Amino acid sequence: MRTHDALGRATFHHIDYRPGTRPTEREIRWLRFIQRHGPQSSIYLHELTRDTHRDRDTSLRQMQKLRAGGFLMCPRQQRATENASFNPYIYELTSKARDWLEELGLAENTVRPTGHWVHQYMVSCITSSIDIALQRQGMGYIPAHKILERARTTISIDLGRKTLTPDALFGMDYGGLYRFYCLEADRGTEPKDSKAARKSYRSTIEDYSTLIGDKLYKKDYGLTAGMLLLYVFSSKANERRFLETVQATLGTRSAYILTQTIPGFHGFFRPPQLLSALMEKPWSRAGHEPFEIGAE
Repeated sequence: MRTHDALGRATFHHIDYRPGTRPTEREIRWLRFIQRHGPQSSIYLHELTRDTHRDRDTSLRQMQKLRAGGFLMCPRQQRATENASFNPYIYELTSKARDWLEELGLAENTVRPTGHWVHQYMVSCITSSIDIALQRQGMGYIPAHKILERARTTISIDLGRKTLTPDALFGMDYGGLYRFYCLEADRGTEPKDSKAARKSYRSTIEDYSTLIGDKLYKKDYGLTAGMLLLYVFSSKANERRFLETVQATLGTRSAYILTQTIPGFHGFFRPPQLLSALMEKPWSRAGHEPFEIGAE
């Protein structure tokens, strides 16, 4: 395993420790963003603060500084990417970073993605892309922990016959008007054309019919504003089959179910660019006109 390249620079596997490193105000934004959403690529961290620091190379050096100072780490799972050595690094907080945020009173009891690491990263890319887009539009992103703290509850909902746990929960503040969202991320690499797969889709559709269609979320999450389900796929074919199942299961009672397909997560994943289409392009619906979430 190489610890330095031919020019003596750090590699993915090793970086020389730099004691005495203290994060700047900009770098604190990066740490808190990872704390909120989960693992972040260098692309997203740079985009987060591009409004005040436009030079990408400077951003990359500062991220390496935080890594050398023990605040950031590179999860080994990202090496499963296609052409891993040519992809941007994905960063995660270290225990030192979490302790440091705690000592400064900046730690939050956030609700981060769970499950397989690539699935976590897919969810993180979706929610962080939306958060960055909202900041650029002067609107607000309401993270799950803020919603749940207010309602004094957890993200998991008891449906009686089973428990439903969305991949993510968040809200958007459209300048004093609010809408809330549950997110499901489907990275399935196999076409959903089997009876078992369609049954799985139907089960999820029925669960959200209870939570959102029957407005159970208003009681369980303590919300008065509307809620939509965002279902994000890595495959257009799977998205199409899902919409067919929605149509067959709910008919016209499915206006709250929105779908899109994103790049980078089908088969071998590759860290995507900022997912601007989530806020800029219409989402598909079964039996209804497409819907844009970027506008109230």
